[in-house]
Amino acid sequence: MDTLIPIAEQIAGKLVARGETVAISESSAGGLISAALLAVPGASAYYRGGGVIYTPKAFKHLLGLTREDLGDMRSSTEPYARLLANTIRGKLAADWGICETGASGPTGNAYGDAAGHTCIAVVGPGRFEMSTTLETGLTDRAENMRLFARDALEVFLATLG
Repeated sequence: MDTLIPIAEQIAGKLVARGETVAISESSAGGLISAALLAVPGASAYYRGGGVIYTPKAFKHLLGLTREDLGDMRSSTEPYARLLANTIRGKLAADWGICETGASGPTGNAYGDAAGHTCIAVVGPGRFEMSTTLETGLTDRAENMRLFARDALEVFLATLG
């Protein structure tokens, strides 16, 4: 967490200065993205909420999405990450939505992605959408979780400028 909080502090400063908010949907990072953002004092000014969307039940009950909403999309892809980022943003009426979805390890996921694979999406004002894929090449679950969270926070920080 110590390596994530300085990034979260920079994000917090930018969001507070702009009067903007963020909502998080994460899976393989296991809540570390939200934890880092919440570790910054005054988080209620910019953090709307989030969820660890780790199972189909969480997908259905926390996001209100169905299999039909996915079409031919699958988890752990950039289109899926953009869908979930948009969904959590809308559900929580936030200016920004972030999604992280992947395979933390020590093995890959059911879709054939290797451990260390994650997709991150950021959506925001003015129909802004971007996504990226990270491949760490590691099987260390805890380290991948930290790296996934760090990458999501860094991508969001870069987006904020």
